[in-house]
Amino acid sequence: MYPICDNYSVHTRAEVRAWCAENDVELEFLPTYSWLNRIECEFAALRYFTLNGTDHRSHAEQDSAIGGYIRWRNQHGPIRDFAVGSKIRRPDYLSHVA
Repeated sequence: MYPICDNYSVHTRAEVRAWCAENDVELEFLPTYSWLNRIECEFAALRYFTLNGTDHRSHAEQDSAIGGYIRWRNQHGPIRDFAVGSKIRRPDYLSHVA
């Protein structure tokens, strides 16, 4: 089996490598900061719409901006059939980020 992973550091931990060796699994990694890694696109949009050019007066204000964007994005994203029944689709999800 060849699962494709992003370069998140936990994917290369000793425990993960040992489990992969025991279960005949070879992890394949996406290039760092690549358009192939979908989460990088999401983080870029998050930075652009909620953090760039802002001067939040508090962490709570910044959390509110991030949470508002995530709620909007979860309801209006291009992937509409993914996790249809998941709580992540509800408007009250992530009311407090970080």
